[in-house]
Amino acid sequence: MKNATPPDIDPAMRNRFEAAEKIRIHETTLARPALAPDAETLRAHFRSEVGRAQVELENPHVEPRISDDDRAKATPASVLLAVVPRDSGPTLLVTKRHHGISFPGHWVYPGGRADENDRDPIETALREAREEIGLDESRVEVLGRLGDYVSHSGFRVAPVVALVTPPFELRPQPGEVEAIAEIPLARLVDPKSYFIFRFQDRQDRAHFAMETDQNAIMLTGVTVSIAIGFYGELLKTHTETG
Repeated sequence: MKNATPPDIDPAMRNRFEAAEKIRIHETTLARPALAPDAETLRAHFRSEVGRAQVELENPHVEPRISDDDRAKATPASVLLAVVPRDSGPTLLVTKRHHGISFPGHWVYPGGRADENDRDPIETALREAREEIGLDESRVEVLGRLGDYVSHSGFRVAPVVALVTPPFELRPQPGEVEAIAEIPLARLVDPKSYFIFRFQDRQDRAHFAMETDQNAIMLTGVTVSIAIGFYGELLKTHTETG
């Protein structure tokens, strides 16, 4: 499988990743129908009973499960799935983490841990997006939120979904964000974008990843887990109305 390795990772990790077994999702029984969401279908989803249910998102990776004790102690956090309606099709804002902080170089959604002054997870997501990328809240239409996702890093993440109306200007927060990009939302809801990789020395684990149309951007870890969860939730209303 070509173009599966992010080009800016260190050589040792590149070699290890290239040696991993990789399985394309659309070639397996895990394949799902591709979707073509737009602003109106997203609004309709979050107005529906399914969209308001906020069912907790599952961890799709094959790895040890999080204990009930760790789940109870998880720190509240939020991320913003900021969808931008473009003439060529909706896109999703992602950011590259600065090399000097945890998970350096990873592409993620804007977000972070809750502040004691935040009223709810939505306010956390909007505040973090404002601080990290300078997103003007007056350009944001919050549609709703997905169910929480509990991570191995000790966070209970609330994914908030919103439309961001152009034009807008963004600026990366120095020391936190190295770059900001937009990826096609259609890639999140197309099984051809996803694959599972398994390292030869860790056959007890298998992890999902998602390729974009930009070779330097790949979604992994919690970020791809939330993408898969979002895809699954949109499929529910697609099935009901299709």
